[in-house]
Amino acid sequence: MKRAIKAHLRDFLVVLGLVVLAVAIGGYILSQQRLRFPLIDDEPKRVEIELDNAQSVQPGQGQTVRVAGVEIGQISAVEIEDGNAVVEVEIDQEFEDVIREDATALLRPRTGLKDMLIEVDPGQGEVLEAGRRIAVGNTLPDVNPDEIYSTLDADTRAYLRLLISGAGKGLRGRGDDLAETLKRLEPLHRDVARVAQAGARRRDALRRLVNRYSLLMRALGRHPAALRRLVSASQGVFDALAGEQSNISAAVARLPGTLRQTERTLGRVDTLAQVLRPALNSLRPPVRQLATTNEALRPFLSETTPIVRDQIRPFARAAGPYVDDLEPSARDLAQASPDLTDAVEELNRFFNMGAYNPGGAEPPRVEGGNDMRQEGFLYWLAWTANNGVSLFSTADAQGVYRRLTICGLSPGILGSVQLGPLVREIAASQPEILADMTAGLRAQGLLPAGIPTTTQLVDAVTDATGGLGDCRF
Repeated sequence: MKRAIKAHLRDFLVVLGLVVLAVAIGGYILSQQRLRFPLIDDEPKRVEIELDNAQSVQPGQGQTVRVAGVEIGQISAVEIEDGNAVVEVEIDQEFEDVIREDATALLRPRTGLKDMLIEVDPGQGEVLEAGRRIAVGNTLPDVNPDEIYSTLDADTRAYLRLLISGAGKGLRGRGDDLAETLKRLEPLHRDVARVAQAGARRRDALRRLVNRYSLLMRALGRHPAALRRLVSASQGVFDALAGEQSNISAAVARLPGTLRQTERTLGRVDTLAQVLRPALNSLRPPVRQLATTNEALRPFLSETTPIVRDQIRPFARAAGPYVDDLEPSARDLAQASPDLTDAVEELNRFFNMGAYNPGGAEPPRVEGGNDMRQEGFLYWLAWTANNGVSLFSTADAQGVYRRLTICGLSPGILGSVQLGPLVREIAASQPEILADMTAGLRAQGLLPAGIPTTTQLVDAVTDATGGLGDCRF
């Protein structure tokens, strides 16, 4: 043997190389055909999927199981059980925890030649253990177009054929127009994509909702008697509602007005709440002091309780008959109150007119020897009263006599009549006042040096006052 190998070493190496190459090629081909090599590949996890119809499912033909488009295993076997198809799938070890107990499965074609695959929605429950099954209630088989057509009646199928034929004729030679139309739908597609993304983000919530709904239906299915009682009671309720149809219709007719009034009321309540909040916040400090205030009031209330009980309460009981006697008078007073109110309002308006002073308090404003202030009626009323008192303040044995003011006379005549006797009386009885008056007139340059005469004093006073013949009040 060794001698033959040595004699034909070259041929032996070529044959050995061909054998190694054949093994490598065969192994590659078998791996691409999804053949699992014992002791090399990990043992897959096997689960079962129950379907109403497993048409075109061919184990060993590379038909796969996918989750969200990712291949996680292969279809390994299919058999019949209780009129349903049970498909066994092998799940790769790296995806053995993906499929859950509430998973759902959909049998769908990958190509138009019915190369099938199973699309699995993994669910959110506990991990589905090996050998367990996804029930037929959580699966859907593939639907053929002829099954859809068979559900349509003859007229609908004819209309559908006409629609498809008309669409073909209308789009013949206008593929570019259709492409342009579809291109213009791109913004809509973006919006639809955003909606789909939002739905995908909420898919877990929807899945939980469906799962909880399934649990609810199962719980209801376990209590048929309770459901029958509920339906019977509901029938009675609906019969009663049917008997009140007219009242319900009237209530519904009034509902829009009620809702509008409610809306207005809530708007006002909102305004009140906005005003009430700062008011309540302002009340917080006084409310916090209520306990202290109550403690401080307790001695006062203890002292006043006997007074109220022994004095005020008996007085109120004794005054009750007299108050009853006052009831007719109070009724008449209530009838007269509107007239009294009008009278008081008129009096108030009259007093407002009397007190009205357009310029308010003004300092003296003399122009041409007269005060030009604009005063109200109250000012002139006081002025009239003062002058009336002054007018009738002089009397003798003959009775009251009135003073007379002479206007328009020359300063010399008025000085000799009025100021001459006054100056002589001051000089005789009040020398200090005369000295002060003389010093003031000299300071104004109205008197010469030396002892002035009565005439000089009268002239100086007349010059200092600006004259006495212009009737200045």
